[in-house]
Amino acid sequence: MTSRQWAARLLRGLVVGALVPLAVQAADGVSASQILIGQTLTLQAGKNEYGAAVRAGVETAIAQVNRSGGVGGRKLVFKVLDDDNKPDQAEANARQLVTQDKVFLLFGSIEGGPSTAVMKAAIDLKVPFFGPMAGSPTLREPHQPLVFPVRAEHKEEFRALMAQAKSLGMSRVAFVRSDSETGQLHLANVERLAKEVGIAAVTDLPFKSDISDAQLAAMAQKIASSGAQMVFNHGGAGMYEKLIRQSRQTGVKAAFFGVNSGSTQLAKHLGDQAYGMIFAQVMPSPWERKTALTRAYQDAFTRERPGEAFSYGSLEGYLTARALVEALKRAGPSPTRESFVSGLRNAELSVEGTKIAYRTGEHAGMSLVDLSIVTSEGRFRH
Repeated sequence: MTSRQWAARLLRGLVVGALVPLAVQAADGVSASQILIGQTLTLQAGKNEYGAAVRAGVETAIAQVNRSGGVGGRKLVFKVLDDDNKPDQAEANARQLVTQDKVFLLFGSIEGGPSTAVMKAAIDLKVPFFGPMAGSPTLREPHQPLVFPVRAEHKEEFRALMAQAKSLGMSRVAFVRSDSETGQLHLANVERLAKEVGIAAVTDLPFKSDISDAQLAAMAQKIASSGAQMVFNHGGAGMYEKLIRQSRQTGVKAAFFGVNSGSTQLAKHLGDQAYGMIFAQVMPSPWERKTALTRAYQDAFTRERPGEAFSYGSLEGYLTARALVEALKRAGPSPTRESFVSGLRNAELSVEGTKIAYRTGEHAGMSLVDLSIVTSEGRFRH
């Protein structure tokens, strides 16, 4: 599907969300016939392929559950707002969804900055925030009783990537991260984990969202002069693609590794330059049928979106939405925000055999972190 077709489809979805008859909703987004869920998502008017893939997975799961009667006889309805990958917009969206649109809870943002901003609004408004699809440490530390991540955090991906680099004989790594408060937290984790793994984090490469070509060139030169043998990122797939291209053009020999966020789209865009890249993944391979989860995802996705390609992003969206359904079931026949939170106290959710754990003082979610390598055919092999 072309990016233009993606944009058209997403805009249709947003229009449907905007037309939800909010006036008939009961307090806290629950009526006799439906539960209204609020989602602020980085779509960038259809230009963000990772956000589009996540949304496709969420829509697949919700269509599946609604076809079978919803949760407790209530259909799930989503109101989706585009945060354009801007934390301020994400927080404004979250506040609008709760105070004006009267959603039951907040769900499933992506990217660390927007997810942290949604979390701030959720805590302030005392509304649960379920399934942020981001690896930011702020979502878990300090513990937030109203925040329920599903996927593992970036910290564990960093550990896996650096351990793999060491196993390949590398001793010096560079870290690409956003020039933000969240990026500083990631840097602190990388420096600590590097010592644990026994590898040197030699170069810190912060960037702003409006990074210029000249700044990218300077960053590539810094990688070369540092002697880093491996470079890895914590997000920003679009910027990371540009940095990799710039680095290769200037003769940088370091290997480029990456976290899960946008990995499918990044490898596709890089083409031959992605060959041999190693990525940390927080989902199993969406192309294989080795687990009950991936079989369920593939069957549902093929039925709902025939002809569209599988991806890590849509699998994560599917799993996170299915986890939300399991969480809602625990809220009882007359769900409230309080019963939703109580239902997840010391709970272990199961989605097609995949376990998601929440304990008092620790909302860990999943622990899965796997490594994949991009083959010469552009495929991911785990």
